[in-house]
Amino acid sequence: MKKILVLHTGGTISMHVAEDGDVEMGANNPLNDANVGLNDVNLTVENIFNVPSEHIKPSHMLMLYKRLKNADQDYDGVVITHGTDTLEETSFFLDKTLGLDIPVVMTGAMRSSNELGSDGLYNFQIALRTAMDDQSRGRGVMVVLNDEIHAARFVTKTHATNVATFASPISGPMGMITKNQIIYFYNLPGTMVYPMEQVEKKIPVMKAYAGMDGQILSLFANSEHVDGIIIEALGAGNLGEDAARGVQELLDADIPVVIVSRSFNGIAEPVYDYLGGGIQLEKSGAIFARAVNGQKARLKLLIGLENNLSQDELTDFLHEF
Repeated sequence: MKKILVLHTGGTISMHVAEDGDVEMGANNPLNDANVGLNDVNLTVENIFNVPSEHIKPSHMLMLYKRLKNADQDYDGVVITHGTDTLEETSFFLDKTLGLDIPVVMTGAMRSSNELGSDGLYNFQIALRTAMDDQSRGRGVMVVLNDEIHAARFVTKTHATNVATFASPISGPMGMITKNQIIYFYNLPGTMVYPMEQVEKKIPVMKAYAGMDGQILSLFANSEHVDGIIIEALGAGNLGEDAARGVQELLDADIPVVIVSRSFNGIAEPVYDYLGGGIQLEKSGAIFARAVNGQKARLKLLIGLENNLSQDELTDFLHEF
């Protein structure tokens, strides 16, 4: 019999629709009393916290990390229920900090428990099935919803309300779930993981746009409250010339600058050699985080800085897929 640890954190999967039609949090998570219809599983259920996913902070992620870092000593797998708005960030943080071989599966819902077409209980069941499956070991943190399995390092939320919101634009789903089996399409190479003790670094995320000037970047360069900055740059990782001068001010102030693409799909890499082009940004000292979006790059930089990585180590960590 498989022993699975279930951690509930809140989110739509734990909410209900009130009489006025508003979606609300309740004192009791409906999944606590749910019949998942599975045999040969022993569930240990903990309500570690109960907050909407918009309220999730790195401190909540750290709580989950500390609860799970030795989970393989007592359990065969882990399932975490979570709100969908920041689910990709929490899953990514855990993927880059936990070194567990047992399956760690995150799931959520787009519709609350008493809405028509509620998807929460079903997603919870298939997440448990995934965590119970021996094929799921050694795959890092996974996100399971809507009959699909996604790797935490590539998954993102793509639609504000559709139940088929989660996708992995670069890689596609890692696997699928049918009535009777779990099917995996590919394996991923191992990833660097670093332990965490605190999450104190302040790292804003900026989105580039046509005509972006460097004034806001100059303000950050002169601030004592910024430890690094993520810029969602244009195309493969380019900026206008004024913004590029602002990046130089940040780098001159020893504030790490990480470049990702604001594009939904593709990889950030230095291609163009002119002021603001990716090649010149990299030569100036900016680091390209190749295959992650801005919110994930922020967590990666946070992990690297909290672990006091050297410049070369930080670059290798952010370059890694």
